[in-house]
Amino acid sequence: MTQANNPLHGIKLETIVTELVEKYGWEELASRINIMCFKENPSVKSSLKFLRKTPWARDKVEYLYLKANKLPLPPPKDDSRRPAAPNAAAKKPQTVKAQTKKSTDTSGKPVNADIWGNG
Repeated sequence: MTQANNPLHGIKLETIVTELVEKYGWEELASRINIMCFKENPSVKSSLKFLRKTPWARDKVEYLYLKANKLPLPPPKDDSRRPAAPNAAAKKPQTVKAQTKKSTDTSGKPVNADIWGNG
């Protein structure tokens, strides 16, 4: 079975939304999950339409459902939309600026000054 470890297997999205609304109400649901379909003119039908088209929002709703019902939580997903956390390995190495001193020989004259007529 491919769904053996999925605690949401067999549970419809409509059931999830309905149970969350019964438990929390629209206002509390909107404060827990900041999406417009829960804030402005909420309904189960409009929420289902949005959640079916928006995977990140659906993930948040499913996570809240699992947490509210004390079911096993999935491992965190890799969210490629967010910038990666800064770490030492990802930093660019700083470049060393070349020294811009004029080259001089030991007598204090510029190198090759005698060739170019500056000596």
